[in-house]
Amino acid sequence: MMKKKPLLLLLMSMLLVFGIGQSVWAFSDTTNDPNAAKIEQLKQRGIISGENGKFQPQSKLSYAAAASLLVKGFDLNLDGINFVKKPEATDYFPNANNNAWYADALIIVGHHDLGLPRDLKPNAEITREQFAHALMQAVYTTGDYAFIEIYIMLADEADVDPAYMNNVQKVLISKFAELDAKEKFHPKAAITRSDAAGWLHDALEFVASTEPVTPVEPQPEEPYTSPLHDLKFKTEAVNADIQKVTVTATVPHPGYGIRIASIIFNDQEAEVFVEAVEPDPDMMYPQVLTDVSVTTYVDSKYKVALVEKLASFGGSDAAVEASQ
Repeated sequence: MMKKKPLLLLLMSMLLVFGIGQSVWAFSDTTNDPNAAKIEQLKQRGIISGENGKFQPQSKLSYAAAASLLVKGFDLNLDGINFVKKPEATDYFPNANNNAWYADALIIVGHHDLGLPRDLKPNAEITREQFAHALMQAVYTTGDYAFIEIYIMLADEADVDPAYMNNVQKVLISKFAELDAKEKFHPKAAITRSDAAGWLHDALEFVASTEPVTPVEPQPEEPYTSPLHDLKFKTEAVNADIQKVTVTATVPHPGYGIRIASIIFNDQEAEVFVEAVEPDPDMMYPQVLTDVSVTTYVDSKYKVALVEKLASFGGSDAAVEASQ
């Protein structure tokens, strides 16, 4: 029996140490909360804290607390940013107090434009749709992500502010949040501290485990090449007052055409703008050089100048004079 005492004492000591360790980390009022494990993890990471050993999970989250939560969770800061003057919370949110504990967090979320309303009152309650929007805006600060292209139907969809709907959909698609048993999101209800912590935890897990989408580098535009070759015109008097203008060109195949785009009359000159007519994409054409022409009529008192309009095929709006 004497030999078992040291082992028994060792086990009792381990249990005592373990119990002390648990009491240090655990909130006393989150034991039965559905987000208890997520709250615990966020506390261990220094992202959330409580008061007197309590987290008050069912209390409503304030704008100030939401700003602090997002700043800490996503490690948002102003590093590397030079300001003309020292920024203040009231630069972004006029109802804030520049000396309050939340001032720095509001400056940071304001600079990163997380979408919190400019007229917010820091101690007022933030709604579920507003927190969903700000949470996703914080996610986007870490990169661009591909989301499943589906639309989740909400029984209370009409209550969602259209400005927030896209990000409400994203938190649901990503399963940061869920609808209730009646398929409602309750967008205008204040979010609880528990739900906010749960959504934040899952969003941080998403960012940690998901590779951002690599942005596609824009390809340089191909220089425009006009299909109208050997562009020229001739004039022919119809009578003493009218002259006939015939424009001709050679095109790669008979699918192309030519048309008069406009005529601009200046003091003594009539600028005749022509442009190519593109082929029907659903038709097949023999690759044979083809001559095309178009005719218009102008007053004989004007000297004719021919200009090709280069915008038809996505080229620049620059114009090129053609020979007579």
